[in-house]
Amino acid sequence: MRHTEIKRLLSANATCIASIILTTLIPSLFLKNFSVLGTHLIWLCICSASVGMVNIILYLILKPNSSMKRSSVAHKVTKFIRCCVYFFASCILFHGIIVLYGAPLIESVLETFLFAVLLSTFTTLHCLCLLGPNFQVWLRVFSKNGAMSIWDNNLQITTMCSVVGAWLGAFPIPLDWDRPWQVWPISCSLGATFGYVAGLLIAPLWIYWNRKQLTYKSR
Repeated sequence: MRHTEIKRLLSANATCIASIILTTLIPSLFLKNFSVLGTHLIWLCICSASVGMVNIILYLILKPNSSMKRSSVAHKVTKFIRCCVYFFASCILFHGIIVLYGAPLIESVLETFLFAVLLSTFTTLHCLCLLGPNFQVWLRVFSKNGAMSIWDNNLQITTMCSVVGAWLGAFPIPLDWDRPWQVWPISCSLGATFGYVAGLLIAPLWIYWNRKQLTYKSR
């Protein structure tokens, strides 16, 4: 396994982490009384947009798992439209799952949907950038021994950490502490964000530690 590829992955993950940190700092320069807790819905929108744009730009620059085949403009447009459909469907699916896990069905619909968008940005958008709108490839990557590159391993770890972080973030909500971060969906979205950042940090370290044991099949 080439060390240069691990360095590329590390730099990409560091850029994603930096984009999340900046979403808590830069908006306060332009928006009055901005804070992650006080104006949480605004932060959700900014964070989702920032992380999404950074992931897309990094994909266009680094081109991980890129195919040698040249595609036509029509194929690229079709692929882009399918990616948009997949992402929107992911937001709806996450929204439904969150409601099934106890989120308000009618009240706080906007809050729940923006949380679903954030989760989709941390998980589905990353899959779309790396694997494209191919559900069969997604199933292969998330199956046992399905990774074919360190980017696939990185995708597995960050996705799992994001979902687990969101799930753990729900535990403090019913507790009678009367803290502002217990308001729906602040603790869950912060949990997902911390989980995503943890995955970005853990993935390169895990890959480097296990680099001698990792073997990948050819595509």
